[in-house]
Amino acid sequence: MFVLELSYIAPLERVDALLPQHVEWLNGHYADGTFLASGRKVPRDGGVILAVGEDRAAVEALAATDPFAREGVCAYRVTEFLATVTAPALDAYRQQLPA
Repeated sequence: MFVLELSYIAPLERVDALLPQHVEWLNGHYADGTFLASGRKVPRDGGVILAVGEDRAAVEALAATDPFAREGVCAYRVTEFLATVTAPALDAYRQQLPA
C-alpha cells in the first residue's frame, strides 16, 4: 500500500484552476480500484492519497500523470508500507510480512 503526499509548490490560484482536472483524474483511479481515500491537508498546503499498486515504480509513474504534477503545481512524496493491520472495511487490502 502507498501513501501519496502532495505538497503545493505554486500559488493556490494555480492549484484551484487545475482542481477539476485533478478531481477527474482522482475519480478515474477510484473507479479502477487504485485509490482508497484522499483529501486536502490541513492547513491546505497539499493533499494525501491512500493507494494500492503493483509496485513503487508503477505508483510513482501514476502520480506523474496527475494534472497537478504535469503542470508543476505540486510535488509528490510516495511512501510504501505494508498494511498488516486494517479496519474491517479494508480487509481485502491487508498484507502479509515477507517471509
